[in-house]
Amino acid sequence: MEHISSVLTFVPLEGGAPWGFTLQGGLEHREPLIISKVEEGGKSDSLEQPLLAGDEIIIINDVELTGYRQEAIALVKGSYKTLQLTIRRYRFLY
Repeated sequence: MEHISSVLTFVPLEGGAPWGFTLQGGLEHREPLIISKVEEGGKSDSLEQPLLAGDEIIIINDVELTGYRQEAIALVKGSYKTLQLTIRRYRFLY
Protein backbone atom coordinates (compact mmCIF):
# COMPACT_ATOMS: atom_id res chain seq x y z
CA MET A 1 0.00 0.00 0.00
CA GLU A 2 1.29 3.44 -0.94
CA HIS A 3 1.03 6.54 1.27
CA ILE A 4 2.05 10.12 0.66
CA SER A 5 3.59 12.33 3.32
CA SER A 6 4.86 15.87 3.05
CA VAL A 7 7.55 17.78 4.85
CA LEU A 8 8.13 21.55 5.02
CA THR A 9 11.70 22.63 4.33
CA PHE A 10 13.31 26.06 4.69
CA VAL A 11 15.62 26.89 1.77
CA PRO A 12 17.88 29.96 2.06
CA LEU A 13 19.47 31.14 -1.21
CA GLU A 14 22.30 33.70 -1.26
CA GLY A 15 24.09 35.84 -3.80
CA GLY A 16 21.33 37.34 -5.93
CA ALA A 17 19.58 36.33 -9.14
CA PRO A 18 19.53 34.17 -11.16
CA TRP A 19 18.27 31.78 -8.50
CA GLY A 20 18.26 28.74 -10.77
CA PHE A 21 14.65 27.52 -10.80
CA THR A 22 11.44 27.90 -12.80
CA LEU A 23 7.90 28.13 -11.39
CA GLN A 24 4.71 26.77 -12.88
CA GLY A 25 1.08 26.43 -11.88
CA GLY A 26 -0.69 28.70 -9.44
CA LEU A 27 -4.31 29.37 -8.57
CA GLU A 28 -4.90 31.05 -11.92
CA HIS A 29 -4.31 27.60 -13.47
CA ARG A 30 -6.08 25.72 -10.64
CA GLU A 31 -2.78 24.03 -9.77
CA PRO A 32 -0.34 24.21 -6.87
CA LEU A 33 2.60 26.58 -7.30
CA ILE A 34 5.51 24.24 -7.96
CA ILE A 35 9.10 24.29 -9.09
CA SER A 36 9.05 22.85 -12.60
CA LYS A 37 12.78 22.99 -13.34
CA VAL A 38 16.04 23.37 -11.41
CA GLU A 39 19.05 24.59 -13.36
CA GLU A 40 21.90 22.10 -13.09
CA GLY A 41 24.83 23.71 -11.28
CA GLY A 42 22.76 26.79 -10.37
CA LYS A 43 22.23 28.25 -6.89
CA SER A 44 19.13 26.13 -6.21
CA ASP A 45 20.94 22.94 -7.27
CA SER A 46 24.13 23.63 -5.29
CA LEU A 47 22.54 23.68 -1.81
CA GLU A 48 23.11 21.02 0.83
CA GLN A 49 19.44 20.11 0.28
CA PRO A 50 18.82 21.27 -3.30
CA LEU A 51 15.43 22.28 -4.63
CA LEU A 52 13.71 19.59 -6.67
CA ALA A 53 11.23 19.72 -9.51
CA GLY A 54 7.83 19.12 -7.91
CA ASP A 55 8.55 21.05 -4.70
CA GLU A 56 5.59 23.29 -3.83
CA ILE A 57 6.43 26.84 -2.77
CA ILE A 58 4.49 27.92 0.33
CA ILE A 59 6.37 30.99 1.68
CA ILE A 60 8.76 33.47 0.02
CA ASN A 61 10.76 35.85 2.25
CA ASP A 62 8.37 35.38 5.20
CA VAL A 63 5.30 36.11 3.01
CA GLU A 64 2.76 33.28 3.03
CA LEU A 65 1.65 32.94 -0.57
CA THR A 66 -1.94 33.17 -1.75
CA GLY A 67 -1.02 30.69 -4.48
CA TYR A 68 -0.94 33.02 -7.48
CA ARG A 69 2.08 32.65 -9.75
CA GLN A 70 2.39 36.40 -10.48
CA GLU A 71 2.61 37.14 -6.74
CA ALA A 72 5.40 34.58 -6.35
CA ILE A 73 7.29 35.93 -9.36
CA ALA A 74 7.08 39.49 -8.00
CA LEU A 75 8.46 38.36 -4.62
CA VAL A 76 11.31 36.41 -6.25
CA LYS A 77 12.21 39.31 -8.58
CA GLY A 78 12.12 41.71 -5.61
CA SER A 79 14.75 39.66 -3.75
CA TYR A 80 18.10 41.39 -3.98
CA LYS A 81 20.88 39.39 -2.28
CA THR A 82 18.93 36.68 -0.47
CA LEU A 83 15.83 34.61 -1.21
CA GLN A 84 14.20 32.56 1.52
CA LEU A 85 11.77 29.83 0.50
CA THR A 86 9.67 27.44 2.49
CA ILE A 87 8.71 24.51 0.33
CA ARG A 88 6.48 21.47 0.76
CA ARG A 89 8.11 18.30 -0.51
CA TYR A 90 5.96 15.23 -1.01
CA ARG A 91 7.31 11.76 -0.34
CA PHE A 92 5.84 8.42 -1.25
CA LEU A 93 5.95 5.80 1.48
CA TYR A 94 5.55 2.14 0.58
